[in-house]
Amino acid sequence: MGTGEATARLFAQAGAKVVAADFNEEKGQSAADDIVKNGGEAFFVKVDVSDGAAVERMVAATVEKYGRLDGAVNNAALTPDDKPVAEFDEAYWDRLMSVDMKGVALSMKHEIQQMLKQGGGGSIVNISSVSGFRPQPNNIAYVAAKHGVVGMTKVAALEYGPEQIRVNSVAPGAIDTPMLRGALEQFGLDEETYAPQLSLLNRFGQAEEIAQASMWLISEQSSYVTGTTIHADAGYTSR
Repeated sequence: MGTGEATARLFAQAGAKVVAADFNEEKGQSAADDIVKNGGEAFFVKVDVSDGAAVERMVAATVEKYGRLDGAVNNAALTPDDKPVAEFDEAYWDRLMSVDMKGVALSMKHEIQQMLKQGGGGSIVNISSVSGFRPQPNNIAYVAAKHGVVGMTKVAALEYGPEQIRVNSVAPGAIDTPMLRGALEQFGLDEETYAPQLSLLNRFGQAEEIAQASMWLISEQSSYVTGTTIHADAGYTSR
């Protein structure tokens, strides 16, 4: 399970009215249907976050269904690139940047517009990565995008704090998701060898553990927190 789905499920379990937004219609609709089946409240919106008009429609659909938007977790990302700087793929750079960085900017743009319109503040969480703080080889586009997410989070927090809109980020480490499993296979790595290199706890994290960090930042329990990043990385960036 990816962190986006885990986040949607956790929020629904906590009583939130959830919009599951994804480019993958089959998986997104299935997740929303399962939330409803288990007693939660959710619906699905297909969205390409690199398309501003599509993001605007996503927010409009949310407001049409629920009346307002109080919190958002911006989680979409593509698989990291896999070439050194002298050989990076320009086409993949453009596609990754359009989702991992531009997609976050567009999402915040339209989410904040709605929060300002309705009043009462709000809370936004952007999913960055340990790659937003430490470089990784052969990942120039992904590392650049995730650094960008951290910077954009701080800018938005600075600009909209006076409007009581809090903006924070979560930087996951090695989380056991389909994306990580694909990367391990791509680079010929195994969990037993690799996990201790990425975690002081000698294990991969679970998607639900990232969802918990996002839920705390969205909730009023973090009401005096903005412009910061939670490092949910089992100590990777501290050593």
